[in-house]
Amino acid sequence: MKYAAPENIDELWRMILVPVAASLVLVYAAVAWLGWWRPVWIDDRPVQRWVIVVPVLMAVSIVIVTDYAGLIDHGLAFTLLLLLGSLMVGLGEETMFRGIGVTCFRKNNLSEGKVALWSTLVFGLAHSTNLISEGPKAFAQVGSTIVAGYFLYLIRRRTGGLLFPVLIHGLWDFSLTTGKTYAPALYAILTSIMLAIILFIRRHHIEPDAVDTAGNRAPAA
Repeated sequence: MKYAAPENIDELWRMILVPVAASLVLVYAAVAWLGWWRPVWIDDRPVQRWVIVVPVLMAVSIVIVTDYAGLIDHGLAFTLLLLLGSLMVGLGEETMFRGIGVTCFRKNNLSEGKVALWSTLVFGLAHSTNLISEGPKAFAQVGSTIVAGYFLYLIRRRTGGLLFPVLIHGLWDFSLTTGKTYAPALYAILTSIMLAIILFIRRHHIEPDAVDTAGNRAPAA
């Protein structure tokens, strides 16, 4: 879904850079107070190797969807500030939901399946405030956000930490913000649908192989 699309540097500062910077201060104050630097940023619960398809396909979508001509028209300063703002959004939201959220659920001894479920649901519901400004059409954004949240959760586990989810999240938002036509946005939607289908079909092959009592590895159920 398309997010707020500032048209000039002044709007960038007012709509993204200043409010997101303020939220980052609060988020990282919470991380520092909790003392959760390592569990927020490092993930020691890997998934199977094939799950790398998730960030790879999302990265391909980012390259295709980004409106390069529009960015050239806006100029280098605008482009760099928009990229910075998008990455700041990625950093803030990933720290909150795939960092603090995942850590909180794990520390309450939830199974990894429930960690994935609740962290992605909370992520989606956090975007439901758009219902106030956009009306019922925001339901589609909430749904797509929940799906994207699960992708980002898997990226965290596949890459061993928060860095790649931050980058993919920020660049995904950047590509959607720059898009001015429906065709590129449709490609992003199709990418999400394709990934959802792949993950559903291979849902029993996401967790790492189990190890039996004799020390032999067996496929996870």
